[in-house]
Amino acid sequence: MVAELIKGNEIANEKRERMKVEVQELAKKGIVPGLVVIILGEDPASQSYVRGKQKACEKVGIDGKLIELPENTHQSELLERIEQYNNDESCHGILVQLPLPDHISEKAVIEAISPDKDVDGFHPINIGRMMTGQRAFLPCTPFGIIEMVKAKGIVIEGKHVVIIGRSNIVGKPVGQLFLNENATVTYCHSRTPNMKEIAQQADILVVAVGKANFIGNEYIKPGAVVIDVGVNRLENGKLTGDVKFEEAQNIASYITPVPKGVGPMTITMLLHNTILSAKWSQQTEGVL
Repeated sequence: MVAELIKGNEIANEKRERMKVEVQELAKKGIVPGLVVIILGEDPASQSYVRGKQKACEKVGIDGKLIELPENTHQSELLERIEQYNNDESCHGILVQLPLPDHISEKAVIEAISPDKDVDGFHPINIGRMMTGQRAFLPCTPFGIIEMVKAKGIVIEGKHVVIIGRSNIVGKPVGQLFLNENATVTYCHSRTPNMKEIAQQADILVVAVGKANFIGNEYIKPGAVVIDVGVNRLENGKLTGDVKFEEAQNIASYITPVPKGVGPMTITMLLHNTILSAKWSQQTEGVL
């Protein structure tokens, strides 16, 4: 058995083409979806991420604004900027690029963004609404994973999904989204004593631990779907995931590659949420 690739870049491109049409239709009504991305400092990885977001906005017609602030910006100034865009009707989404400098509270920044413009899906109100199956902006990477699985026609309902990793950004929310799709979900993490045995029971295995080549085929049930969220750079400069791809490809039914797997879907779902916010903003105040 050689697993079929779930190519996130291809799925993302198809979605972005449809988004262009959505944005054009909104433009006919005088609505231009607007996304503000705020970045502090000059971290190369963060700079690369925000440039990718800017380019993606341009391609689908979203008005993307990049606000670059010095690393030593005081927290109060950053919160004032966020409040400015909370009150700006032309702005439908606000994203503050993480990680933040040590002197700024990530919690305070996330909670300062209006839930109506929290297109990253990190605000506690959006997380709570996601947990209870209500309308919410969903976290982009977990949302992208669900969309990838659905794009391949893979049945989720009734399946056993095992999540390896419990981060607030990926592990916890992706498990909840699978649960919302009527899967049975098990979480594994650094304190799980029998991780291998649990992972071997998974119909869908999601790995998000941030350790290169951490999961080999001894963790994978034959025919399982393997979603590799990790992006790790080796000493030779090559990007690799958390899963030993060559091993897993010979036992799984579907697998995501690294790169061009989950990664492209994250920005795509950010665009989706921004367009959604623009639509919701026309319905009523305080849409969430």
